[in-house]
Amino acid sequence: MVAITSDVDSLRRSVAAAMDQRGDWPERSAWIREAVDELPRHQFAPQLLWRWDGHAYVPVHQGSDPAGWASEVYPGPDTATVTQVTDGLPTSSLSSQAVVVDMLDSLLLEPGHRVLELGTGNGWNAALLSRRTGPAGCVVSLEADPELARTARHALAAADATADVQVGDGNQGWAPAAPYDRVIATYAVERIPWAWVEQTKPGGRIVTPWGRLGHVALIVAEDARSATGWVQGLAQFMPDRRTPGAEPGFTQVRDRSEPDGERAFLRDLAPLQDDVHLRFALRVALPYLRMTLARDADGLNAWIHDTERSWTVLSAVGGGRTVATHGGPRSLADELEAAWDTWLALDRPALYDYGMTATDSGTTQYMWVNDADRGPRWPIT
Repeated sequence: MVAITSDVDSLRRSVAAAMDQRGDWPERSAWIREAVDELPRHQFAPQLLWRWDGHAYVPVHQGSDPAGWASEVYPGPDTATVTQVTDGLPTSSLSSQAVVVDMLDSLLLEPGHRVLELGTGNGWNAALLSRRTGPAGCVVSLEADPELARTARHALAAADATADVQVGDGNQGWAPAAPYDRVIATYAVERIPWAWVEQTKPGGRIVTPWGRLGHVALIVAEDARSATGWVQGLAQFMPDRRTPGAEPGFTQVRDRSEPDGERAFLRDLAPLQDDVHLRFALRVALPYLRMTLARDADGLNAWIHDTERSWTVLSAVGGGRTVATHGGPRSLADELEAAWDTWLALDRPALYDYGMTATDSGTTQYMWVNDADRGPRWPIT
């Protein structure tokens, strides 16, 4: 037990120090660091964790490998801890500490607030919320997995944290305790479930991951007929449990269509790897596009597909040259270049220049850039 405590405490201090150095602890929400110190994530980590070994997720047991377990709980500010694997795929995690802090800061939570959390997981985020809302507030947390809900209740009770953990579909919200001052989701959605807007007070705030890539903070309008707000940060998130986890990969899509063309691709691929703002802009404009990058002796290469029948390979062939080979009904290289050119024409907006609006009882949802009313927009389908 001494070794476990030593490893955990040392790694915990290391992560906190790294966040200090990077300025990750938000000044306007000083309560978050205090809550993280009082309710450390290892208190909510199960004894069985999972580590990716390059081929598959392998178990890491606290009892048999305490040092390995501790390193999974505190892998660094930006890495999540996988707490559940189903059919070879991760289905629950303790989100990276930096992302948890960033999203809580975006929530602008105050003592006495009523909060709805979607996706309890192991209960750590619910505990942090409860620490802030205090005895005058209320935290309701909804979890789809009954076993996760049960273990979260135990962890919360052990930490003396007050949160009402319910089992249900997070996308439906929890009407019995509505309305809420704040709603926060811990899993990614493509479209904002309208129940979240309906159950939030006018002027209330909804913070949610979007598109598995970033998170947004939406404010519900005074007439409760819309919610709009800005992108807050960039990170990868698990989807909601109703989203199929095993969409086709490049090889499967490639097998559905024979090559039917080749041309020179004249722009440098490096920004696709190095520029997070370009990547976010492409995600907004081309939500169906999936891309994998890898470098070899000739340069940077990209494998692109649309999860259906269209694919493109951008192959470095040496001498700074790249060739695009494609198949299927869509020319993904052309669509990539067009979206890239649009971003350049808009003067390279940062991801923080983008926002989201949901209106018309949720039937109309779109991303926009620079201005919610007058800026360019892209429908969310």
